[in-house]
Amino acid sequence: MDTKFQLIHDLKGLQSSAFSLQPVILVGGTFDGVHVGHQALIAQAQEEAKAIGGKVVVMTFDRHPVSLLRPSVAPALLTTTEQKLKLLQELGVDAVLLLTFNEQLAAIPATEFITQLVEALPHLKTIAIGASWSFGKGGEGNLDLLKELGEKFHFSVMTIKPIEVNGSAVSSTRIRRAIASGELEEAAACLGRRYSLTGTVVEGNKKARDFGFPTANLSLPPIQLPPNGVYAVLAKVGETTHQGIANIGHCPTISDFPFPTTVEVHLFNFEGDLYGQELTMIPIAYLRPEIKFPNLEELRLQIIKDVEVVKEILQKKN
Repeated sequence: MDTKFQLIHDLKGLQSSAFSLQPVILVGGTFDGVHVGHQALIAQAQEEAKAIGGKVVVMTFDRHPVSLLRPSVAPALLTTTEQKLKLLQELGVDAVLLLTFNEQLAAIPATEFITQLVEALPHLKTIAIGASWSFGKGGEGNLDLLKELGEKFHFSVMTIKPIEVNGSAVSSTRIRRAIASGELEEAAACLGRRYSLTGTVVEGNKKARDFGFPTANLSLPPIQLPPNGVYAVLAKVGETTHQGIANIGHCPTISDFPFPTTVEVHLFNFEGDLYGQELTMIPIAYLRPEIKFPNLEELRLQIIKDVEVVKEILQKKN
């Protein structure tokens, strides 16, 4: 990871930074998931930056634009803003321009928006975007308009053909659908890494503790979850990765009034207090659907069986 990585929050900050004094390749997009298509575009930008002795700045937003423009159809995210920034930093980009996507930004016409970018980056050499990316008020800006503005302001436009996995183009929408349907291997192939979700450990109903299987209950942002059920998982706390078992669902045996969707993780061979800590869960294998048992004792016996099966699964995966 590049220790010189910079996070910039607005165009004024960009204009006052060292990036205004040197050649820059600007890579624009929402970058939800930072999937293999995003990675390929950034890698190509990095190659060009290296060839001209320039820097790569990724421009993205603090929220998905649709969450403001059409909130009723806003997609569940693949990554939080914090996760997205971490992934971009790990790719070795020089900086991220993280713009606050609000009504004011959304109302800027496409041409004016690019004009402001050029003013902030006098030595802008290239803007790299996905072929279908839109920008500016009402999404009026597209690849063709960007090329016209490139001729006016003397920057080139870079894009790449869609990256395909298993014969189909990779997109954040495709990955969401794969996760929602439990196709975790397909999601991993498109992400270039295993799907994971990160949350803060909060206090739960503590019923699993009574069974001898205390769980870490995760408070999660609105991100895409896989189907409800029981999973073999890896769980990362700090720099340590643990094996475990997780349940995603409504805890129907615990209460006749279903809870909102909960994510509970039991870590094997772990003792300690996790409250308030950040935990990243990586589903490895789906075990079974969530079931309403006749009583708590039958649930306890099933958990014992599930734990043994999960341990065998994880041992084979290692």
